[in-house]
Amino acid sequence: VLFSLMITVVLVRATVPGNIGAIARVMANFNMTRLILVAPECDHQCKEALDRAKHAKKILITAHVVPNLASLPVFDSVIGTTAQLGTEYNILRSPVMLRDAANAVNLNSKIALVFGSEGTGLTNDELSTCDFTTTVHTAKRYPTLNLSHAVAIVLYEFFASANKNPHTSASNVDKKTLWRYFTVILDKISFPTPEKKQTQQKVWKKVFAKSMLTKRESFAIIGMLKKIIEYLSK
Repeated sequence: VLFSLMITVVLVRATVPGNIGAIARVMANFNMTRLILVAPECDHQCKEALDRAKHAKKILITAHVVPNLASLPVFDSVIGTTAQLGTEYNILRSPVMLRDAANAVNLNSKIALVFGSEGTGLTNDELSTCDFTTTVHTAKRYPTLNLSHAVAIVLYEFFASANKNPHTSASNVDKKTLWRYFTVILDKISFPTPEKKQTQQKVWKKVFAKSMLTKRESFAIIGMLKKIIEYLSK
């Protein structure tokens, strides 16, 4: 199954060893092995964590530790998670529903699923490093799940959607090329304020990320953007 080779679970500032161990166990349940800990605030190989991991101790032993999200390896899609939703004007916290994200993403590409700490989740700055955000739909009066429970639900949805979407997705290089051409067009447009231009950049970057473009679609859009740039340059 390619799924286990392509998806990486990323835990940011995790504080409870038992949660990390439980997450390793649930990763094994869904045939996943890659775990990255970003600035962990506890020992992920302590007895509590290893005991909770049960037969998935190897995932903890082989987990990578990095100081920040900027230190992550290159992924085709980086998907942040949040329980704190915003209005439609808060772009970072306007998530794609979990099942929609899981059904749309191509599991033959390299994907990082990013989860925040037990107490605060992911900050706006951390979410801004992700391509888009998803959430687990819960009751409004108590929306926040235990971290290991949230990870289990997210992994289940992605695991269940495996093999449902056989298309070849746009690679990270394709997306960067598309965004480079789109940025050229934005630079040629006059905006009333720098802030309005920044808002447009954020919105369109999220649109491209959420669209889960295939390689063929990305080539078609890049071709169109090239023609628009040629037209604007006359």
